[in-house]
Amino acid sequence: MSETRPAKRKPQLSREAMYQIIRSPVVTEKSTNVSVSNQYVFKVAIDSTKPEIKAAIEGLYSVKVLEVNTLIRKGKTKRFKGRPGRRSDEKKAFVRLAKDQAIDFTLSVA
Repeated sequence: MSETRPAKRKPQLSREAMYQIIRSPVVTEKSTNVSVSNQYVFKVAIDSTKPEIKAAIEGLYSVKVLEVNTLIRKGKTKRFKGRPGRRSDEKKAFVRLAKDQAIDFTLSVA
């Protein structure tokens, strides 16, 4: 017998959950340069998954996402007022959009 895979489900997210996943866009010189190739960079929740990030971006900005790449930047050990401390870990998502799609950060979110 042949086994069939269950259909992939798109995560159903509320508007509030979308805002909890997508923290903020990263607007730096480097992230502006990759926007030429239809990629955008966002700070996201550390426990979010690629399908959740894709669903949140598509829901908030009404665009078609082709690919999501993520990275986790580990927090540095720094000194705060003479005492050792540690910065929080941070997760970034590099989102590639379909050919004719774009996100304008100067406008308000839907």
